Amino acid sequence: MTEKAINILGIESSCDETAAAVVRNGREVLSNVVSTQILVHRKFGGVVPEIASRKHIEHVMPVIHKALTDAGLTLQEVDAIAVTYGPGLVGALLVGLSAAKGLALGSGKPLIGVNHLEGHVFANFLADPELEPPFLALVVSGGHTSLLVVEDYNTFRLLGQTRDDAAGEAFDKIARFMGLPYPGGPEIERLAKNGDPAAVDFPRPLLPGCFDFSFSGLKSAVINYIHTEEQRQSGFRREDAAASFQQAIVDVLVKRSQEAIRATGLKKIVLAGGVSANRHLQEALAEGARASGAELVHPTPILCTDNAVMIGVRGYYQYLNQDFASLDLNADPSLKLGE
Repeated sequence: MTEKAINILGIESSCDETAAAVVRNGREVLSNVVSTQILVHRKFGGVVPEIASRKHIEHVMPVIHKALTDAGLTLQEVDAIAVTYGPGLVGALLVGLSAAKGLALGSGKPLIGVNHLEGHVFANFLADPELEPPFLALVVSGGHTSLLVVEDYNTFRLLGQTRDDAAGEAFDKIARFMGLPYPGGPEIERLAKNGDPAAVDFPRPLLPGCFDFSFSGLKSAVINYIHTEEQRQSGFRREDAAASFQQAIVDVLVKRSQEAIRATGLKKIVLAGGVSANRHLQEALAEGARASGAELVHPTPILCTDNAVMIGVRGYYQYLNQDFASLDLNADPSLKLGE
């Protein structure tokens, strides 16, 4: 892409991870620092926004300092600062944005606003060094389930998205209903390993004539099933319920992805978002992609969940496109993208 080494400092604070990283030329990770709040929020069964914001305030500058130190660079030696501007928790985002704006103003470096979901997609450029657009992307996270075409490094076309609950949200809510600790997705997967995915025939909601998703009905069906079986004292196996629920979600995601592969003719599909760490989903989607004549790419586990490496990678390609953000202090405190 370019002969000169471009170093991007990435900052991520959209939910309950305070993260910073330095990425060189969009493909080389010089540092990756993540301060997680999982243990803080676990006692509440989910993320408490006010607590998350306060923890970000405590950790954001030490995390940034460590990322620069681990990379062996000073702030003056980075070429730009990339930061998540959304979607996410407003208060949590504001902490990272404020830190990034202050560093950009103080150092004179350009500021780049990165869409969190685009960042997840771009983590796949580290998983597959040969990956180039165009390709399909399936984003599966706590707040989003989307299918899109990545037409080039800065052009995205949405094919479909969730109309209600996201897949990750359904995982978390069912886990909470079953009394499993936060975060719920990995706990459901752990429980499902010892269950029969065909034990309960949960619905596979597939909206006709589109690529959209809907998981609220499935979530309700699982809750009703568990509640009924507990009332009957039937001795049902929680492992079977978890495995059948997980299988229903995976079946829908694979089916929609296969439809998108056939409709677009694209030969690569990438998996992105926190739920992309689910091994059963990875295996089923890889098999479904192969059956449709395509190949699956997914990030390493550490890059599936929220991190700043993905923000740095996405920020690099925006840097090449001169896609910088405004630093006008008189503007709204949220990040304002340039024209």
